[in-house]
Order: sequence, then structure tokens, then C-alpha cells
Amino acid sequence: MSDQKSVVLFDGVCNLCNASVDFILKRDRKNRFLVGALQEEAGKKLLSNFKVDSDYLDSLVLVEDGKVYFRSTAALRIAKNLPGFWPFFYVFIALPPSIRDAVYDWIGKNRYRWFGKKSTCRLPSPEEKSKFLNLENLPF
Repeated sequence: MSDQKSVVLFDGVCNLCNASVDFILKRDRKNRFLVGALQEEAGKKLLSNFKVDSDYLDSLVLVEDGKVYFRSTAALRIAKNLPGFWPFFYVFIALPPSIRDAVYDWIGKNRYRWFGKKSTCRLPSPEEKSKFLNLENLPF
């Protein structure tokens, strides 16, 4: 892995997604990740650099070492880089993506109903500001 930060793009109005970002930020002691909402200008610009539709909202997106990962693959690659027992979950990468993504998609399809959604994207607290993607810190 290079010294360049990995970027986690998420649905900024989804409560489950926001809780996941809080989870990542709390455990990112090595400062490897930047996070940003898929709906924000910086997230859209980064996606366009990789020829991904700027209106994409279907899943978590991880941009790492110049490659884009979606859905369960993105989630497992993030877990692999967190401290504690979270890297253990990376063993599930051996399962066919069709199985992993079916579970991911089922949760994703129900995320607003189960966890709710906000009316606007999450804003970083002053302490988190350096961890959030913006047009000035786009790594790719």
C-alpha cells in the first residue's frame, strides 16, 4: 500500500452509513482514511476521475491505491485496515462476490427503513474536518 490515503465515500444522508463512518474514524489510528459523502462535490469529482457516474449512491465506495472498490469488497478492504479483530473479517473476501454482495444489497435496500435517513448530509465536527474529503485534499 502506498502512503496515499484511501477514500471512503458513503451515502451522506443514510444513518447506517453515517454510523459506519463514525466507526471507521474512531478506529483509524494510523490516519489512513479520508471520508466523504457521495452527494458532495468532492465525492462526485473523485468518482468522475474514475469514470463512475457522479450520481452513484448504490453502495459504499473505497478508492485505494488508484482503484475503486464497491459494496462488500469495499467494506471488507476497510475492515482489513482497522485495528483489533476487524481484519479477521477479510477472510470473507474468499466467498464469491455474488454471495457477499447479495447480503450487502439486502441491507442496503432496507437501510433507510431500518435505520432512517437525514434531510441533509453529515457535516464533520471541527476535530474531524481534516479527515473529510474536500476539493483541496483530493488524493487522485
